[in-house]
Amino acid sequence: MDGAALVAPAEWEPQAGVWLSWPHNRKSWPGQFRPVPYAFARFVKEISLFEPVHINCAAPLQPRARRLCQRAGADMPRVHFYDHPTNDAWCRDHGPIFLKNRETGEVVASDWRYNAWGGKYPHDLDNQIPALVAEKLGLRRIVYDQVLEGGSIDVNGQGLLLTTEQCLLHPNRNPQLSRAEIEHSLKNALGVSQILWLGDGILGDDTDGHIDDITRFYKADGIITCIEPNRSDGNQPILEENLRRLRAFRTPQGRPFDIVTLPMPEPISFQGQRVPASYANFLIINGAVLVPQFRQPHLDQAACTTLSHCFPDREIIGIDCYDLIWGLGTLHCLSQQMPA
Repeated sequence: MDGAALVAPAEWEPQAGVWLSWPHNRKSWPGQFRPVPYAFARFVKEISLFEPVHINCAAPLQPRARRLCQRAGADMPRVHFYDHPTNDAWCRDHGPIFLKNRETGEVVASDWRYNAWGGKYPHDLDNQIPALVAEKLGLRRIVYDQVLEGGSIDVNGQGLLLTTEQCLLHPNRNPQLSRAEIEHSLKNALGVSQILWLGDGILGDDTDGHIDDITRFYKADGIITCIEPNRSDGNQPILEENLRRLRAFRTPQGRPFDIVTLPMPEPISFQGQRVPASYANFLIINGAVLVPQFRQPHLDQAACTTLSHCFPDREIIGIDCYDLIWGLGTLHCLSQQMPA
């Protein structure tokens, strides 16, 4: 079987680079697109100080994108642009999910069907990105006739995968597949042996409950998860139920997981619409963890402090995501790491 020796590595394992897709779709940030490329360029800068950045960006957009990254202070020899047109910027979901053969070191691009979270938005160009990336890098590509987004799963690189029922069992993804069939395909393709199912995602999330907005592995037997103490907030019962499930899970060795709780920011709305702001949308890179910040100094700092305890050997860097979150995602949603 193609995927037999392949695994999806944990995000904290060594990386060869991070893939991004340059933001250009004004409809994703209606009425507030202007600051987005500048915020994105600052994101590029922070990654480039630690490792290469690869950016899908249609040729006409590249001159300005380069200028903005340069002005932001990016290490430009590490920033690489590719003439890969996209519909949108959410590379976590439309980019390839990279796999690795731990015996040979081969890195493979897995190419899943992408339908823009159940056909919500145009996605014809985005669905071509894994093939373009694999061709450009000379990687073997494995195609799966199943909808799967990178933000809907989180792995520990040692056989465990976190996801939500709301997303993976949603009828707008793979209605022809049962829960057992979905589990079987994920195990075969991603080299995992156990699926840890949480319930729903947070309010305002148009992805139908992506795991990377609520709960993440931070080590093989450690999970960091968001909580909302305010009982009048709609996220409170959702996150409490997920925490209850996490406490009942056991590692393959039969022990409870080390569970760390992460605060939620105060609710943020634009034009009357609540957005899925979450500190769980952090990105782990070589030597650092990039953490969304929402101009809420006390909570922003609390999230960084919590993550500093989870990743004591990495620099914790806060990145202002107040403008980015109006697109309904931040750092993790925008990026896809490639293993070394």
